[in-house]
Amino acid sequence: MTTRAQVLELLDQGHTYETAARELRIPAGQAYMIATGLPADGSDAPSPEELAEKPVLPGSSQQLVNPPPFNPTRKQHVIDWVRRRAERDLRAPSR
Repeated sequence: MTTRAQVLELLDQGHTYETAARELRIPAGQAYMIATGLPADGSDAPSPEELAEKPVLPGSSQQLVNPPPFNPTRKQHVIDWVRRRAERDLRAPSR
């Protein structure tokens, strides 16, 4: 389990939340929540005094939530097969 001290140490070394999270093998939004106690989606509204005591980002932290999808199962030979099949189907006479 990742600790607040681990996240803060990486941030102190100059990491961003994204790179610290990658180093710790956790999502960036989770690293943000561990370090700040606040959800990265901005759903909490702490007072300015509470924010001053936490390592929050100067702007929105929304980009730390729901990173772009990555499909590791994409295979070029399958894409090529689908393309050939579609071309063949488009050339086939209508019934």
